[in-house]
Amino acid sequence: MMELSELKGLGKARLDTLNKAGIVSMADLLLNLPVRYQDTSVTTPISEAAPGMETCVSGFPKTAPRLSRFHGLTSVTLRLCDETGGIPVVWYNQPWLQNAIHPEDLLTLYGRIDRDKQGRIRMVSPVIVKERGILPVYRALAGIPPKTMRELIRQALTQLEDCCPETLPDILRVKYHLCERNFALRQAHFPETRDHLAIALRRVSFEGMLLYQAAAASLRGERTKGIVIDVPENACDAYWASLPFPPTNAQKRVLEEIANDLKSRQAMGRMVQGDVGCGKTALAFGAIALTAQGGYQSALMAPTEILARQHLESAKAILEPLGIRCGLLIGGMKAKERREALEKIASGEWTAVIGTHALISEGVEYKNLGLVITDEQHRFGVRQRRLLSKKAASDAEAPNELVLSATPIPRTLALVLYGDLDLSIVDELPPGRTPVKTRMVPEDKRDGLYSFIKQEAAQGRQTYIVCPLVEESEQINARSAQETYAELCSGPLSDLRVGLTYGEQDADEKAETIRKFSAGELDVLVSTTVIEVGVNVPSATVMVIENADRFGLSQLHQLRGRVGRGAKESWCFLMAAPNERLKTLCETNDGFKIAQKDLELRGPGDFLGTRQHGDTLIPGMALGADVQMLEETSNCLKWIRSPGYEAEWAQLKQSAQNAFARALDEIAMN
Repeated sequence: MMELSELKGLGKARLDTLNKAGIVSMADLLLNLPVRYQDTSVTTPISEAAPGMETCVSGFPKTAPRLSRFHGLTSVTLRLCDETGGIPVVWYNQPWLQNAIHPEDLLTLYGRIDRDKQGRIRMVSPVIVKERGILPVYRALAGIPPKTMRELIRQALTQLEDCCPETLPDILRVKYHLCERNFALRQAHFPETRDHLAIALRRVSFEGMLLYQAAAASLRGERTKGIVIDVPENACDAYWASLPFPPTNAQKRVLEEIANDLKSRQAMGRMVQGDVGCGKTALAFGAIALTAQGGYQSALMAPTEILARQHLESAKAILEPLGIRCGLLIGGMKAKERREALEKIASGEWTAVIGTHALISEGVEYKNLGLVITDEQHRFGVRQRRLLSKKAASDAEAPNELVLSATPIPRTLALVLYGDLDLSIVDELPPGRTPVKTRMVPEDKRDGLYSFIKQEAAQGRQTYIVCPLVEESEQINARSAQETYAELCSGPLSDLRVGLTYGEQDADEKAETIRKFSAGELDVLVSTTVIEVGVNVPSATVMVIENADRFGLSQLHQLRGRVGRGAKESWCFLMAAPNERLKTLCETNDGFKIAQKDLELRGPGDFLGTRQHGDTLIPGMALGADVQMLEETSNCLKWIRSPGYEAEWAQLKQSAQNAFARALDEIAMN
């Protein structure tokens, strides 16, 4: 069988690039599926080109291309005309095109049609089409041009039978109408027709999702012997009685499930999922209280220092009256402060340790870690969760593991993604939370919006304004945080106290801005999505989301959850033209309904962010998966594991272990 290094056109530098991208064998290369396709087989008349289309147009440049420069950014512009009309075309940072295109050239371009900031239709950075057909587009790798990647794949396909054998039992393929793997991979890379492509993508997506679930099921089946926590009778009731508010029925049910897990001889592996404000933090503290009564420490890992500090404040208020000492460990501590924290963790003086990734860093030793909790599950990988678990003193018994997620995920998708965990859903909100009123606001109502923000500020209420970009871009038609901040400070909100924060901002500056907003020293906070989690300001009553159509529904719902945290009426304003997707957000505050709609509209690839990044654990997920397939693969796994199919289940499990060997090995090693 041919080795990867034997492919023509693959020198040492390119081979290193592939290896760094996780492509180390011929099979890896063949499973490096396109992230999308360019259908250059059909040409659209320019008069029919509409915003949102990704299409081919063909014609002659009306004039020679013009080169311009703006803040270090170059743009080449021309007007392309056919017999039906003309369209402006712009390329960014490709100055050589000025001399490569001539008015007498018949140009066929493939790209996206959109509008500029003045609302005029245009084509942005299209490719010049040299080849017609349904062309694969692979994730960009430095030093490997698209044409080279396609040629490498063509060569690799000659070895397909040897390095990519069938993975699915015949009985399963027949039952679920799946083509053979070899046909699927050939057509996924170089489709002959759209029908063949659809058949191929169904097969690779189904296989990827099914094998991922089978691998997760194997992990779950191998759950280790756990630290048994002796939870006293009525301990859950006693914990709820200690709080200043009554629990919901959902909270009571989930804490009982956690208590039963803690008492079990098998290590707990449970995910608690619930909407913003459903009381997951109180459940986490309840689990810590139960663990402390059994004589063991707990560690709670949060994705940001801001969230870790907020958890510590809440923990001190709830847990310290119960005799549970709480402490903080984060990355930015001074040497003396860190040394003292490590001593208190190692001695067991701190029963509850709250922090960031610092909790799993070298040199952190716990006295008797019995429970590990990770907050905002989607921000951490399985490996990071396991690293925290490895901090337990006993190798023979694993600590209990609880993960929290405030990102509503439809149950079926949650079971696919987190198949190694039991699932608890907190499907009830505490009474007294004020539902946020959500409205779409067109551009011509912006002045009225600013007047409303001023009225709210006059009553001591605060506003978030979230932008999709940090800084202005000619390439993307969207408002930036820096541009909006400067505009508001010198214009419509100049008499208010306005702050700015974003992900790449200096850490101290960011922390100080968030502190000021939390303390009521700012009226308005302009930001990117950095405030999506871990900012709790009850006096914030207005959320403005610029270019709301650029965000997924679930992310918009998360952002909306930053307001409505007090008793005051709260509002979320979506700055965008009305559409069906955003209408869903205006009609309901139920995060699970919104997530389901998001999944139906965008598919799992976009929902998980894989379609944009082209980097997914599940091959084909970004291209062919849909909601129905989630259900199908979940049902298929149940069927193949039922009595009578032991041989087929063994084959599928082996295929899953082969497909995800590296990921599973990494988990096992860590």
